[in-house]
Amino acid sequence: MFNPDRLADIPEKPGVYIMKDKRNKIIYVGKATSLKNRVKSYFQSPKNLPVKVASMVSKIEDIEYIVTDSEVEALILECNLIKFHRPKYNILLRDDKQYPYIRITLNQPFPRIEVVRRVKKDGARYFGPYANAGAMREAIDVINKIFPIRSCKKDLSNIPLDERPCLNYHINRCLAPCQGYIKEEEYNEIIKNVIMFLEGKQSTLVKQLKTKMQEAAENLDFERAAALRDQIMALEKILEKQKIVSTDMIDQDIIALARGSGSVCIQVFFVREGKLISREPFILHNTDDVERKEILTSFVKQFYNNAHFIPKEIILDEDIDDKGTIEEWLTGKKGSKVSIIIPKRGKKKELAQMVAENALAYLEQVESKEEQEKLRNRQALEELREHLGLETIPYRIEGFDISNTQGTESVASMVVFEGAQPKKDDYRKFKIKTVEGPNDFESMKEVILRRFKRTLSGDGKFQKLPDLLLIDGGKGQLKYAREALKELGLSHIPTIALAEEFEHIFVEGKDDPIILPENSEALYLVQRVRDEAHRFALTFHRSLRSKKNFRSVLDDIPGIGKTRRLALLKTLGGLEGIKRASIEELAAVPGMNRKAAQTVYEHFHKND
Repeated sequence: MFNPDRLADIPEKPGVYIMKDKRNKIIYVGKATSLKNRVKSYFQSPKNLPVKVASMVSKIEDIEYIVTDSEVEALILECNLIKFHRPKYNILLRDDKQYPYIRITLNQPFPRIEVVRRVKKDGARYFGPYANAGAMREAIDVINKIFPIRSCKKDLSNIPLDERPCLNYHINRCLAPCQGYIKEEEYNEIIKNVIMFLEGKQSTLVKQLKTKMQEAAENLDFERAAALRDQIMALEKILEKQKIVSTDMIDQDIIALARGSGSVCIQVFFVREGKLISREPFILHNTDDVERKEILTSFVKQFYNNAHFIPKEIILDEDIDDKGTIEEWLTGKKGSKVSIIIPKRGKKKELAQMVAENALAYLEQVESKEEQEKLRNRQALEELREHLGLETIPYRIEGFDISNTQGTESVASMVVFEGAQPKKDDYRKFKIKTVEGPNDFESMKEVILRRFKRTLSGDGKFQKLPDLLLIDGGKGQLKYAREALKELGLSHIPTIALAEEFEHIFVEGKDDPIILPENSEALYLVQRVRDEAHRFALTFHRSLRSKKNFRSVLDDIPGIGKTRRLALLKTLGGLEGIKRASIEELAAVPGMNRKAAQTVYEHFHKND
């Protein structure tokens, strides 16, 4: 327990305070204008604190602090620490890696669009995060139809490539930069248009394209004029669908919060050049006993810490803490004035209320779906208990599968479902160590032994025991799994095997299988567990096999170590590029010489 006497040592300066539990794990990060006053406010009578805060204070073992020169610096540091440590008691957006971003690879020749889950400082341009992945994919599809940019991952550092243009060129979806059919300057003009599109500046883009179309027509470049005309027509169709919500013609984000029975929805409407171009709903959980102002303040800080475009105006349906500090921070980040507005009346207030109504409607829809899902899951577990004759509901189910290719690179998977939902943090994968050849029975026995020996040895990662063990296979796999459990003294764990051909369930001591009713929730559940175990095992097996194949091709070449191998792959664009390269091209790769180039060339052409 933290000793309040230490509060006297904390300075009355702006900064960030970091609260830790007895395991030295960070459980909360906050910022303050006066560190002493803010931290001191936590150590009053628990009766005066919200339940969640009182619970947190009881777990504080140590408090560290970092003094900053200003409140803005403290705010930036707070955002970065929360993003990195994701403390238990901070209000958190879902893990950033789960939200997709659109990346335009401006750090490469002839940039392309791709979807990523992580933002890097690599010179590329990022748009997002997108909570609605479907809407993001739709935007990419529209871009691919309007703008003929490449979708391939080929290295275009040295063009033309020694190959034919792909199908996209022939259907006018790409201008074949790989063949040198378009200059890099012209291609980059198209990329600038794509960026304007993603920024929501479609109206400005249409005006620019019309000017360029007129210029092309005057220069008798009718082919270019026709291509620009088609782009303009496609963009104008999109503009027709966009609703005009503001006559200010400036970029705005409108944010509002709705609170439900167990969660919060924060809806963001993106208005660009006066038109609503998209909206994103964000669901926040674990917000019980947290004030609306604190939730909205935390969201605004985290959202704009990750966002790669900041509008001129941010309109909020209700007030937030640190408004002036956040405005100053965002102004510095954008490089021009950013205003946070909490309207009391007029058009902007109506817009904020409209967003709030949409947030509530979305939250009601989500909670209804979640409730239906919970009912289906409870029904599935209850049905499974009845059909299998279990004493209790099998809340935790562990599924196992074996994957190999004719006995090579044999692996096993362990997947976990709790409450009929995947719990991916508890998934585990195993390389089979003691079994030679394609013997799924012995492989299953090995992995069951290894999994439960870890439990008996006190391994925290395998601490929980399952209420039901599901084996992908038939009677043979079941028999060997049960042998492993008996050897460890764990024969009391219910175990079933699910045979894929007829979806029959086998249990020990019964000759006839258990056949679950067709279309029953219990059948759907065991199928999901089995299929997930199969998918996880197969993915692991394929990754090992591909690594082995990759190594067997390049690692067998004398004199080609890791540094040279990476240089060859990077410079020549992959294994196929290495195979096609001449001795002179191989020797020109950084780190290579004539002798090494000759060795590589002969390795791939020894049968020519």
